[in-house]
Amino acid sequence: MHGKRILLTGAGGGIGSQLASMLSDRGAALCLTDINEQALQRCRESITTDDIHMVAADIFNTADRQRIVDETLQHLGGIDILINAAGINPFGVYAEQDAALIQRTIEINTISPMLLVRAVLPVMLEQNSGQIVNIGSTFGSIGFAWFSAYSASKFAMRGFSQALRRELAETGIDVQYIAPRAVKTAINSQAVYDMAAAVKMNMDEPDEVARMIISKIHKREKESHLGFPESLFVRINAIFPGLVDRAVRSQNRVAHEHAKKTG
Repeated sequence: MHGKRILLTGAGGGIGSQLASMLSDRGAALCLTDINEQALQRCRESITTDDIHMVAADIFNTADRQRIVDETLQHLGGIDILINAAGINPFGVYAEQDAALIQRTIEINTISPMLLVRAVLPVMLEQNSGQIVNIGSTFGSIGFAWFSAYSASKFAMRGFSQALRRELAETGIDVQYIAPRAVKTAINSQAVYDMAAAVKMNMDEPDEVARMIISKIHKREKESHLGFPESLFVRINAIFPGLVDRAVRSQNRVAHEHAKKTG
C-alpha cells in the first residue's frame, strides 16, 4: 500500500477508522470522508502521519460527492484505490420499519457508493489503472430475516460489483467486493447485540476485519467472503437456498423477539 492514493468513505466508522489507521501505517496517502465530522476528527487524531486529507460530506449529495473527488485529486494528485466502506444497518420487523429509514438505507449503502464510483471512474480510466473496493456483507449473499432492507442493499452492491467488473475487464481497473460477516461496531444497535448473543451469531472485531480487507485488496481478489463457516453458507445458499431456509427457521424465531423491540 506504500504510496497508494486512497479515497476511503465511512472513515469515521468502526471498520473505516481501523482501515484508515492501518493504511496510513503502510504508507498510503489518504483522503478520508464521512458524514459525521466529529467521528472523522476522532479518526484523524488516531493517525500520526501528515499525508492525509479529510472531507466531511454526504456522498448522496451531488455537490458533496463532487467536492470529495475534487479535493482528493487536489491533495493526492490522483486516485489509485476507492474503498466504499460507509453504511448503515437497520434491524427490525420490515412491515413496521419507517419508510424513510428504508429509503435512506438504499441511498447510503447502494446508490451513494454507485454514484461515487461513477464520479471516480473517469480519473481511473484516464490513468488506465485503479481499484474499486466495495465493502459488502455476508447479508449480501444470504438474505437474513429482520435485516431485509440491509440485505437488499448489499445484494445490490454485490451485483453492481460483478457487473462493473465485467464491464471494465478490458481496462486496467479492478473491481472487488469484500464481504465481512457481522462486525462489532457502533453501526449495530443494542437489540442487534442482544439478538446476536441469543442466536450465537459470530461477530468479529473491526481491527481483525480491517486487516483481512487490506489483505484482500493487496491480493486483488474479485469477491471475498470473510469468516468461516459463513463463507461456506454463502456457497450453500447459492445452490440450495431451501436448505438454508429450513436451517435458519428456529434461529429466525428467536431473532424475531429482539427485532420486535426495535419498533
